[in-house]
Amino acid sequence: MVAFSKPTRGSGQQRLLFDRYREFGFTGLQLKGGQYGDYLDDPVAGADRFKANWGSDPGHVSSLITMNPLDEAGRERLRTLSAFAGAVGAQRVVLCHDVSREGLDDSDLIRFAFELSDHAEEAAEHGVVLSLHHHTGEPVMHRRDFDVFFGAVRENTLRLTVDTGHLLRSGVTDVPALLTDFASVIDNIHLKDYADGEFRLLGQGSVDLTTVLDAISTLGPGVTLCVDEESRAEVLEGLQVSRDFLTKHLSDV
Repeated sequence: MVAFSKPTRGSGQQRLLFDRYREFGFTGLQLKGGQYGDYLDDPVAGADRFKANWGSDPGHVSSLITMNPLDEAGRERLRTLSAFAGAVGAQRVVLCHDVSREGLDDSDLIRFAFELSDHAEEAAEHGVVLSLHHHTGEPVMHRRDFDVFFGAVRENTLRLTVDTGHLLRSGVTDVPALLTDFASVIDNIHLKDYADGEFRLLGQGSVDLTTVLDAISTLGPGVTLCVDEESRAEVLEGLQVSRDFLTKHLSDV
């Protein structure tokens, strides 16, 4: 699957995204929190309302992205989201761990790994994969953090979403090496460009995306490639530029 993700402003932009992404060759959407958050009051009823409003095409909800801490309220929201994801037909929940990296040590990363392994097992009960999305400024940020954290994750529980833009922003430059080292847990790639303090359209930043794509091609067939488009471009420009870049650099797209 080659998916697309982009934040939208208002229902009009979201409708445009839902209506047009397949025209540009993308087979699924990975939704930001604002694109489904109004439906979490009741997982099953909310899923029914979401489908009534946005359609039942499973590609619309291939993954649900969330910013979530692991305090009591955050843990409960993650449980609710996992149940909603299962009811609406999403393949995975992509968790951006909304906790500051500052002041944390290895023991904190290990504790988070244990907690998220538990949540991944709970998500699996709904037929949903839980995948950690590393972020600049969040607990798994530096290259060594990946080793410590995933060294403590229980086998066959939590997966990893690799974000090429956040890696560069966090000072991790050898992306192919990281992809190789963590191939056993990677299930999702967020392809993103970055330069001068902001995310850019693909091919307009400093990430060596062609080398990254070569490395991605060695991963298993079950890994999803998603263009995580967070530049200032509008929806249709983001879709078009992303599609043009992938068409030029991926032979099987």
